[in-house]
Amino acid sequence: MRILIQRVNEASVEIDHHIKSGIRKGLLVLVGIEEADTTEDSEWLAGKVTGLRIFDDEKGVMNRSVQDINGEILVVSQFTLHAMTRKGNRPSYIKAAKHETAIPLYEDFCRQLSQKLGKEVQTGTFAADMKVALVNNGPVTIWIDSKNKE
Repeated sequence: MRILIQRVNEASVEIDHHIKSGIRKGLLVLVGIEEADTTEDSEWLAGKVTGLRIFDDEKGVMNRSVQDINGEILVVSQFTLHAMTRKGNRPSYIKAAKHETAIPLYEDFCRQLSQKLGKEVQTGTFAADMKVALVNNGPVTIWIDSKNKE
């Protein structure tokens, strides 16, 4: 699994001209799933996301997690995180998981995040045409791939 985390002051997902989900201070997490991913990947990443110390403490040092600040999380599926661009100018998405694999792992990842955060995470809709809006705070943007644990 590959995720892109953005520290935000606010973020929302719009589908068919209606706001589906929105958060205030917290994390927007874009998640891409490949065929080789397992629930072990989703559990490991959920722990990283909720424990990542990227929010400022009283001294202005990034020393607090989304849990520490009682922040919110918005999770959006994004298969394009697995784009392969080595050949030509048209990305290949061959590594991205098919729906039968990706949807259960996406749902497991969201469930794991909710459990670790202690509250429901907000989500987009898997495979929908979504408009994602955000105010990136920092900006702070971090990329994590579960295949690079060591």
